[in-house]
Amino acid sequence: MNNLLSRTIATDAPYQLLPFNFFRLNGAHKNILVTSETGEHLYLDEPQLDHLINKRLDSRTSLYRDLLARHFIFEPNVHDPLPEMAAQYRSRKSFLADGVALHIIVVTLRCNHTCQYCQVSRAPLGGSMHDMSIEDADHTIERIFESTSPTLTVEFQGGEALLAFERIEYIVEKISQRNVTEQRDIQFVISSTLHHLDDHMLNFASAHNIHFSTSLDGPEFLHNANRPTPTRDSYQRTLNGVKRVRDKMGNGSVTALTTLTRKSLDYPTEIVDEYVKQGFSSISLRPLSPYGFAERSAKRLSYTAADYSDFYRKALDHIIALNQQGHYLSEGLASLFLTNILTPFATGYVDLRSPAGAGVGVLVYNYDGKVYPSDESRMLVEMGDDQLCLGSVALPLSELLASPVIDSLLAAGVAESLPGCADCALLHFCGADPIDHYARQADPIGHRAFSHFCQRNTQLLSHLFEVLRDAPSTTQNTLMTWVGRH
Repeated sequence: MNNLLSRTIATDAPYQLLPFNFFRLNGAHKNILVTSETGEHLYLDEPQLDHLINKRLDSRTSLYRDLLARHFIFEPNVHDPLPEMAAQYRSRKSFLADGVALHIIVVTLRCNHTCQYCQVSRAPLGGSMHDMSIEDADHTIERIFESTSPTLTVEFQGGEALLAFERIEYIVEKISQRNVTEQRDIQFVISSTLHHLDDHMLNFASAHNIHFSTSLDGPEFLHNANRPTPTRDSYQRTLNGVKRVRDKMGNGSVTALTTLTRKSLDYPTEIVDEYVKQGFSSISLRPLSPYGFAERSAKRLSYTAADYSDFYRKALDHIIALNQQGHYLSEGLASLFLTNILTPFATGYVDLRSPAGAGVGVLVYNYDGKVYPSDESRMLVEMGDDQLCLGSVALPLSELLASPVIDSLLAAGVAESLPGCADCALLHFCGADPIDHYARQADPIGHRAFSHFCQRNTQLLSHLFEVLRDAPSTTQNTLMTWVGRH
């Protein structure tokens, strides 16, 4: 427990305390969030917390029964809570047994965009000097199948991935052929602007059930400002690509996310409305990252965690209102947090894991044959820092995962052992991100008092817990439909 009240504790109470943490929320009614070791939560007021800690609870009350059922207290010689707690804990940490499930392949650095917040160096459109070689592609396929995960997501990125579509074809076909005997559950994803999409690509994607992910930063004026092209028609070309994918493969075959610049924060409702207008069922309100070009443009583009939180609350309120008007739209980060809050199951999302997912849940195979523990660590190369490289793709997966880099990330990536995290009530829902702290604070552990990751997640989680506590049943029902969608 943190902030433990200094009182004399009764010794004749029928119950004993199990470890828990608490956190004060906004609001006058039951403003104390308490969370158990198994990630369950309750809302208490000050007298209830005082009675709990000092063992003065009445065992006939519903609060007592709730605390007992959710593993805040136990009755000695009556029941043993450990088997149930262990089962719930195993469920929350089940991703640890999966192995590397997400494999990101950077097939090229070539790109036709000049995005202000771009996180990697761009290469000229012509030529293939910045494309992945056949040899490195073959090594990448070997590394993917060396993973023990029964489910694999293979995501192709760039640059603009479609500019190296021949390499995508080669890898997909080789993986599909090998999977006849491997029998893994494999999902292919291409991350693209969709500007270079043609009929051949669509036919191939349809034949191999390839999903597309694109970027839509909001209304036309905002998208074109954030993601400019020489022809100044990025927005319309992206929407044309979305339509082509949907016409060929169905609405669920393409998703979009937005990257938020400082200018974006002025338009929370407009960005959300654009996603509804274009027929998307989900939106990811993705904050700017401190990597690559985005770092060099920080003074023009970046913002504080408080600025982002203010934007997010307005956008989330608007999304909930639209849902209640009959327009289904889920928000990606909220869906992940709600799944962590309301279920005992792991989301699989690597950025909200503890131990951290970098390297053990995701690997990135760069166009030049180098392997990184996450997309963000690859992007640090553009800032002149290649210390997080795991090695060459020609090395066996076992050697890559035995890298000292993995050791240091795991040492800094277990939130339960980190200062400022271990006694936080939001511990079970937040995760650890040593690469973000390394990028921002030059230390993979970082200092939580100055942590952008911590500030952002604390503010968003606090708001979600307040909504879950105070919102009417209609809002609660809307949020429940988002659980498990990620």
